[in-house]
Amino acid sequence: MTVMKSALFGTALIVAGSSAALAGNPTAAPAEPVITPPATPVMTTGDWTGGYVGGSLGYGNWDLGAATGDGANLGAFAGYDYDFGSYVLGGEVQYLGNDVTIGGTSLDGVTRVKARAGYDAGPVLLYGVGGYGHAQTGAGDTDGYVAGIGMDYQLNNGVTLGAEYLYNDFGTVGGSDLSGNTIEARASWRF
Repeated sequence: MTVMKSALFGTALIVAGSSAALAGNPTAAPAEPVITPPATPVMTTGDWTGGYVGGSLGYGNWDLGAATGDGANLGAFAGYDYDFGSYVLGGEVQYLGNDVTIGGTSLDGVTRVKARAGYDAGPVLLYGVGGYGHAQTGAGDTDGYVAGIGMDYQLNNGVTLGAEYLYNDFGTVGGSDLSGNTIEARASWRF
């Protein structure tokens, strides 16, 4: 009987010791980590390929011969850009309605057809612009050119905010040269 008690007691010690050893075993496998997928980013990747439409609000300072005039302008535009990787090429058509009188002559509206070439800096596009311009005035219509610089920033996959400066030279109207500088805040929807 003593042998039996000793055998039972020895077996109990072995089981208890094994359980304690396994519980504190430093080589036991750790729990699997929980991996959370990344959130979908709101910002775009900076792909500028596609069409866009938008509106602008700006200011113009105009010269007609020796006379000067300035005032606000409100515009609408549509265009298309193609992203080649580090540079972007595109074109745009724009109409500006003006409320400006220059030396007694009203500047009623400006139509522009512009080419854009720029640097793709991700969500930022820095560009130069040049093209044809047509001015409607109280003294008649005239044609000329526009040239300038601009910047667009993609807020998300559809909305872009930007600014653009243009020099406008429309040639002679009523015997005087018409030219001016415009600056515009722009908002567009890309598709």
